[in-house]
Amino acid sequence: MNTKVLVADYFDGINWSIDTVLKQLQVVEKDYANYCDDAYLKLIKAIKESNPYNLLICDLNFKTDKRINRLNSGEDLIMAVTKIQPDIKIIVFSDEIKSFRIKSLFANYNIEAFVHKGTNSFIELEKAIQIVSNNDTENTKLDFENSNYNWLVDIKEYDISILESISYGFQLNMISIHLKKLGIKPNSESSIEKSINRLKKYFNAKNNVH
Repeated sequence: MNTKVLVADYFDGINWSIDTVLKQLQVVEKDYANYCDDAYLKLIKAIKESNPYNLLICDLNFKTDKRINRLNSGEDLIMAVTKIQPDIKIIVFSDEIKSFRIKSLFANYNIEAFVHKGTNSFIELEKAIQIVSNNDTENTKLDFENSNYNWLVDIKEYDISILESISYGFQLNMISIHLKKLGIKPNSESSIEKSINRLKKYFNAKNNVH
């Protein structure tokens, strides 16, 4: 496959696995970076040497450590890259579940594909690389827009009602009573508790107040 690929992921294990996929696709020119800043510098160097990367595969979430970085997330990297190389193709390979975050990448940065890290994810990644390399990116965009992936999390009206109740300072039993008065279901305390726990994970909140 005549594609020069740069992979940006914090974990070496992911990079090694992606390397296996690229070898299967017979991609010869490939580089790896554990930090967004390093990936950005590699991209700049390749452009200056008149041998730019055709494809960037990157995660969205990068671990923070003692090292000081200018670019701290996949979005930061994508934003910076598209300014210096607007025609580069981008595949996001991430465990992100917030649909608004993913959709914004398609809308604002025109990424070619999003592949969720999970079951069969490397098979899906291989398919995405093939599609992108064959300039058939509409398939990957349509697959995302029309699919009902069960790993995606959206905020619904029901969730907003619970969040409003929490903002009033209501405890679990009071939220249940409040939802019953509004005719909103499910309104049992167990159902509400499950939703609150999901929302905590969604917002990365340590407690209800947070």
